[in-house]
Amino acid sequence: MNDLSSAPAPEEERPARQRKPDWIRVKAPTSKGFQETRKLMRDLNLNTVCEEAACPNIGECWEKKHATVMILGDVCTRACAFCNVKTGMPRMVDPMEPENTAIAAAKMGLEHIVITSVDRDDLPDGGANQFVKVIKALRRETPDTTIEILTPDFRGKMRAAVEAICEAGPDVYNHNLETVPRLYPTIRPGARYYASLRLLEEVKSHNPLIFTKSGIMLGLGEQRLEVHQVMDDMRSADVDFITMGQYLQPTPKHAKVEDFVTPKAFDAFGSIARAKGFLQVAATPLTRSSYHAGDDFAEMRAAREARLEKQRAKEGKGA
Repeated sequence: MNDLSSAPAPEEERPARQRKPDWIRVKAPTSKGFQETRKLMRDLNLNTVCEEAACPNIGECWEKKHATVMILGDVCTRACAFCNVKTGMPRMVDPMEPENTAIAAAKMGLEHIVITSVDRDDLPDGGANQFVKVIKALRRETPDTTIEILTPDFRGKMRAAVEAICEAGPDVYNHNLETVPRLYPTIRPGARYYASLRLLEEVKSHNPLIFTKSGIMLGLGEQRLEVHQVMDDMRSADVDFITMGQYLQPTPKHAKVEDFVTPKAFDAFGSIARAKGFLQVAATPLTRSSYHAGDDFAEMRAAREARLEKQRAKEGKGA
């Protein structure tokens, strides 16, 4: 990881894209399950962040018929330096999207589903109402499916958006900080670090029972102690689950990879995060927000129950 004092090289002096180390390589998706999942998404006119963000885990997840649905279209109103999703003026919101998402969840037999979206700064509510409609459709069609949402920051509309979504009752509310605050001007220029933290705090203030989750990418030039500070900030906002994964440059136009962080370093970050009190931690080079989300949710729910049981036992002894 780079030292804080090291300045980035001028664009013309920067080396070509780094070759990926062995631990970050994955096989191209070819399985029958992958093809079936892709066909289902196309038939229902649904977008997935798996495709739009060029996720390296798409082959593994889609083979198991796990897909992260990306609502509100496939065009984002922001232009983050790390993201592969198209930028521009989005189309009208698809009124069939909530119902089609619920149909997809039912056909895939999902026990846990992750719903995310592009940023929609063009909409009066930032797209919050579409999240509400999707959650309600899922509750009607697949009532046993647990629901995890990954929302944008709803810039300028955050409080009303979070309140409406929390009222709909997702099981997990995820909003990613993405990187350390020092790198926001270049990596996430359309967002504000402390506004994202406030969003996560707002979720807990509306409903403390909703699990909160956030993630960051490593390899963008962050310093180790900066990552530790992000962990502390998340815990101050009562975030339950932290994800940490390796940033991969989608195209030469995007922010370059400054470091390929080793699996050993990820293990060390994971150990520190657990010591700081997160209920669940996912820290590997290939970790992404929705990777193994269902299994992680089950473990997180069990961890909360174990913690509450321990507190009850301690209070009982003190009575």
